[in-house]
Amino acid sequence: MALADSARGLPNGGGVSPAAGSGAPGSGAAAAATGGWSSFPEIVELNVGGQVYVTRRCTVVSVRDSLLWRMFSQQQPSELPRDSKGRFFLDRDGFLFRYILDYLRDLQLVLPEHFPERSRLQREAEYFQLPDLARRLAQTRAAAARPAVLHRDGSICAEEPPPPPLLGYLEAEPLEGGGGAVASVPSPTASRSPSGGPLLTPSQSLDGAGGRRSGYITIGYRGSYTIGREAQADAKFRRVARITVCGKTALAKEVFGETLNESRDPDRPPERYTARYYLKFNFLEQAFDRLSEAGFRMAACSSTGTCAFAPEQGGPADDKIWTSYTEYVFCRD
Repeated sequence: MALADSARGLPNGGGVSPAAGSGAPGSGAAAAATGGWSSFPEIVELNVGGQVYVTRRCTVVSVRDSLLWRMFSQQQPSELPRDSKGRFFLDRDGFLFRYILDYLRDLQLVLPEHFPERSRLQREAEYFQLPDLARRLAQTRAAAARPAVLHRDGSICAEEPPPPPLLGYLEAEPLEGGGGAVASVPSPTASRSPSGGPLLTPSQSLDGAGGRRSGYITIGYRGSYTIGREAQADAKFRRVARITVCGKTALAKEVFGETLNESRDPDRPPERYTARYYLKFNFLEQAFDRLSEAGFRMAACSSTGTCAFAPEQGGPADDKIWTSYTEYVFCRD
């Protein structure tokens, strides 16, 4: 936005002492000489993408040369955009800004255990010109992207390289002619570890054959239509409001990807269940296609319906409004 361009164009330093960025006592005189942040209130209210934050002025200017530091140390309050209630306005992601604000408070990066928005938060850190935060997020993303290694003892580790595949032990079998023995390798399913248990081959995983997770996904579909006195001739179908998705978070994201609207439940861990997701499109067939491509099959379905009468203007209430709700249960073994 225009605010970012104008803020980035401000000169570095601008006559403000380093103590001004940290809000240290005694720095007000140096700031007053420039007419900068000394004119800001001690408590500032921020409207970030519709989310309201209240914080101290020294918090937003805690990182020198950042975008917020330039806004609140080298500009006047009248130069910054405000909303209808006088709060300073930033046209950015209001949900992710709370992590930006947490970082500005103590310069520590603390995220939830299962945080799916690292790439977007890194983009916000780059926009607010916080290089240290952006670097830490890039490191955590790289660590999270390393494939997990399944060791012979069944443990999972993402830090060590995978060991060479061990399919089993050589067993000597006598030849039919009695002339010595030949070494044969048992099948992967028959291989044993030194402790006597079966060894997991590279094609096996904890999530089932082929490394795919098994589980269930329930698709909910709500629709309504009106039938008049002429039965089907007067049937009027209404657009479906939304298609809901219930099931394990990891499965839902695997199948529907970017078409899954998870704004109401953004911090849900991958292995937890949710019933608050819905799809960004309104065609059941599109959802069925995605489930079929992911290896799911329909296991069951159920439907309920209600009927109500809709009075016409100046006429009898003969029109019937039917509302139905259907659930389709899909599973993958």
